[in-house]
Amino acid sequence: MKLFIIQPSHYRSRGNRTVHKTRKRSVVGLTLPFLAAITPKEWEVSLIDEQLTDIDYDAPVDLVALTTWTINSLWAYQIADRFRQRGVPVIMGGPHTYFYADEAAEHCDALGIGEGEGIWRPMLEDAAAGRLKKIYRGKTLHDLSGLPFPRYDLVDLKKYGLFTTFSVQTSRGCPFACEFCSERFYLGHKYRYRPTREVIEEIKYSKAKNVFFADSNFAGKRSHTMELMEALIPLKLRWSALWSMDLCNNQEFMRLAKRSGLLHINIGMESIDQGTLDGMNKRANKASQYEETLKQLRAMGISYSVNLIFGHDTEKSTVFDATLEFLMRNKVPAAYFNILTPHKGTPLYDRMREQDRILDAYNMGRWTGINCYIKPKHCSREELEDRVKALYTKFYSLPSMFSRLSPPITRSNIASWVVNFSQRKMALADSMENFDYY
Repeated sequence: MKLFIIQPSHYRSRGNRTVHKTRKRSVVGLTLPFLAAITPKEWEVSLIDEQLTDIDYDAPVDLVALTTWTINSLWAYQIADRFRQRGVPVIMGGPHTYFYADEAAEHCDALGIGEGEGIWRPMLEDAAAGRLKKIYRGKTLHDLSGLPFPRYDLVDLKKYGLFTTFSVQTSRGCPFACEFCSERFYLGHKYRYRPTREVIEEIKYSKAKNVFFADSNFAGKRSHTMELMEALIPLKLRWSALWSMDLCNNQEFMRLAKRSGLLHINIGMESIDQGTLDGMNKRANKASQYEETLKQLRAMGISYSVNLIFGHDTEKSTVFDATLEFLMRNKVPAAYFNILTPHKGTPLYDRMREQDRILDAYNMGRWTGINCYIKPKHCSREELEDRVKALYTKFYSLPSMFSRLSPPITRSNIASWVVNFSQRKMALADSMENFDYY
């Protein structure tokens, strides 16, 4: 039995219906090689990252599996429909199918809802026997122990640059309950983490020297993360991850992170206004401590980026200029500016829907670039989009970059310059359609 596991690309933008393609990526994704690892040996598996590799629609194949996010869902449906027209059965899973099961079910023979460990093998067994059910739903969450190593032997690593970065997952879920975040619904409300020894063995197996820890919150349990970082020290890695703002105030934690090879951290700052932070249930963030926290990161020579969200009801019209001034004054190396998007399943979505403030529920999250799908309280959607685009343009201007960034001598400083040039490229695009996670 021949199986294609496909990660679809996506349309470049709402106004540009060409499919996004690149010659290389900087990070080796985890989904495809991990699904291959939990596939029974009687299947002959081909992994297709469509952003890098074209799909052969005429190839002899017995089953096609698509991993789907909302951003690539419309194109994923096109791929699925084309294979099904040939009579090839298609199964589909991923975060998008969790919230949009009815929609996705129209384009596939079977739908997987939940974590792959509990439903992948039953789906493949039923496909081989010609008895696919329409929906396979995971009933329990995996404890993350004993996970197999990803099948990197099926990945063309030449397409991932000179300094190949491998994705490694050490946990699932998040201990926080931010109003706008949907991940805790499909990943579960409980924060789970893998045994340290197994994470280390996977890194050794991949022969990675650069690692991106693909966790919603790398440090959801501080004591476990510190145990893991201690174990990372002998590997002499350069690694990146995401964790919460409050941890950056813990000097013991941050010193250990740097000693274990920390290259870059992405931080959920979200807003410089405490009232807005409280409104989104981000109470672990203390806006009054931000400046001191960033000062300490700068003194330690740690490269970092911050996430910011605009469009909350508590914001004033001055928030955009105030945020830019704050970022410039504190010489923040990199920032990602986002418009508040009420993802399906979240309290924010329910509240916005009750207030009739969701403008385009169908297209929400499907398009790259800066898009507003809500009725902001203090301005129009067009004004909000323009102000966020202006933040990108101003923050990633050359004068701003030279003012904020240290000379690219150390690895951490080089990392900051690389991020800035990639974001500058996006900011200068007419429709900002060059946005790409990797």
